[in-house]
Amino acid sequence: MADVSHRGDLAGHPDITEMRDRYARMLKGRDVALVDGPVFLVGLACAASPWIVHFSGNQPALTTHNLIMGIAIAVLALGFTVTPDRMYGLSWAMCAIGVWMIIAPWIVGTNPDAGVIWTNAIIGGLTFLLGLACAAVAMRSNRATTA
Repeated sequence: MADVSHRGDLAGHPDITEMRDRYARMLKGRDVALVDGPVFLVGLACAASPWIVHFSGNQPALTTHNLIMGIAIAVLALGFTVTPDRMYGLSWAMCAIGVWMIIAPWIVGTNPDAGVIWTNAIIGGLTFLLGLACAAVAMRSNRATTA
């Protein structure tokens, strides 16, 4: 029976270059894997915010708006997770969604109170910053692959 308890260094393995190339291909585009979860959570918070902050009754248009935008942000996060190479180009769209979320209470809503304004401002700011983080890493990884 072979002695499998000894684990040696793989540097001398005959297929090491092929293994490294395969590993690099598998991880390609996963530079911002730590951002996917927070983006998804921000999307869920946005979708649930009308009921958490209790403005679903007096701001029906903004309730629908936040629900749709929250679902859109969560779908972007799922896309970043499933197909990162293709989806990180939409990071700039996430930045635009963040800016829109900040100004939406005055455009979509009617006479927003402080809770509505702060909720949308925080969610919009987080969405914008996470979009910037995704866009920055996507630009960096694109630059590294073209060089």
